[in-house]
Amino acid sequence: MNGPYQAGTPCWIDLMVPDQQAALDFYRDLFGWQGEVGPPETGGYSVCTLKGKPVAGIMKAMNPDGTVPDPMPPIAWTTYLATNDVDATLKAVTDAGGSVMMGAMDVMDLGRMAVITDPTGAVVGLWQYGTFPGAGIVNEHGALIWNELNTGDTDAAAAFYSAVLPVTTAPSQMPGAEGYKEFKVGERAVGGMMDLSALPAGVPPHWLPYFHVDDVDGIQAAAERAGGSVMAPAFDMAAGRMAVLADSQGGTFAVITATAPEQPA
Repeated sequence: MNGPYQAGTPCWIDLMVPDQQAALDFYRDLFGWQGEVGPPETGGYSVCTLKGKPVAGIMKAMNPDGTVPDPMPPIAWTTYLATNDVDATLKAVTDAGGSVMMGAMDVMDLGRMAVITDPTGAVVGLWQYGTFPGAGIVNEHGALIWNELNTGDTDAAAAFYSAVLPVTTAPSQMPGAEGYKEFKVGERAVGGMMDLSALPAGVPPHWLPYFHVDDVDGIQAAAERAGGSVMAPAFDMAAGRMAVLADSQGGTFAVITATAPEQPA
């Protein structure tokens, strides 16, 4: 990763779980991440690292007052999109029909964040960097390589994200990817979008992180051994070989051995 992420680019992911240490152990064993429960002043937030560089956050699910949520929120990875001005983006979000789940807040000197829901129901974070630009390593084994919006209305989603961030959408040029769209910042593809109709009935709109791995089948087997589950078994497609997995607490993610990994952002 060279310098700050351009506005509109996925720049960070994190996971909120009931058992933080179990999640740290799962991803350590699966991807080689290093991380430990953080200090009280950060709510125990863990910044996991790979080769000494930040790759993802893991935190314990809790209310602002420190109590355990009841009911527990869905276990899901949150994708964060870079923005140069969180507050201005939040105004654009509500103007464009989205809603604010968590208003803008400073995270010490690291940056400023918010969490929103787009008009199709998918949750996504916003990150205005301070001293922390986001993921420091991407497109390598165990690191983030792609973020994908799965939604029931791709046209509405495309219009929304283009209204609130400097992104455009265009049909994918990959063979066999009819109907798949890409988010672009300038001429660079920074994420994908597909219709929920391609997924099992009942799956809600969501952003899905993809991790690059050297051996999809091996990772799939390791995830199962560690108590995870397979949502879509390893298969070959135009971009490479991939699988969709869930960790031992239900957090869903994809792994891919990309035929032509994207260059670092």
